[in-house]
Amino acid sequence: MFKRNQVEEAIAFVFEGGSAKPSSELSTRIKRLLDTDRGLGRKRRSADPERANYAFYSTEMPGRGSEIWFSDYEVFALLTGLRMMWHGSPQSFVVAALRRVRPELERQYARILGRDRADDFGEQLTRQRARPGDIAVDAADPIFLGILSPDPENPSGSNRVAVFGSQEQLIGLLTSQKAGSGLTAYELVNSVHGVWSALAKTTPRRRGREIQKRNKGAKN
Repeated sequence: MFKRNQVEEAIAFVFEGGSAKPSSELSTRIKRLLDTDRGLGRKRRSADPERANYAFYSTEMPGRGSEIWFSDYEVFALLTGLRMMWHGSPQSFVVAALRRVRPELERQYARILGRDRADDFGEQLTRQRARPGDIAVDAADPIFLGILSPDPENPSGSNRVAVFGSQEQLIGLLTSQKAGSGLTAYELVNSVHGVWSALAKTTPRRRGREIQKRNKGAKN
């Protein structure tokens, strides 16, 4: 589990080109995503995954001011949410979508980490598996988060979101849709390995209140 400073530092390293310190804009976006997720609460027994899951938390949160710890998956989910916002998805949609797909996204996250990184990014294997019409990606066995636009005949409908374990699934869905449909896809393998590597470079930092308490005890 990781503290908030580690979360922000790891995301900054991946999202802002190797920066060790997150920009104020990035920190603000992370805070807004977390606050939106927290504000919605959850009902664990709900059959609706959007209501049963948090997007970025594992358990019920303690009161404000208490330390909250995040899993490595949740850091990856936050990075994914920021990528979606960067490409124009509204904050509320991002949180709802990542809640909806959390069970499958978390499973695919573990699947990626369980594979040999050399296999994922081996240039020779990537070329061997590439076929005409494939999306050009670095990973030999890519996994995608896809957002399908509303039905052209019902433009007021909601976007559909799903996790795709292969290019065949992703392209198969798109080609089965009516003319006028659109699909936004986010390749996930690079992000998973990027977050994992970045988190390994971070260290937990004591909160200001903890430091003050320790210093007060030393004086006494």
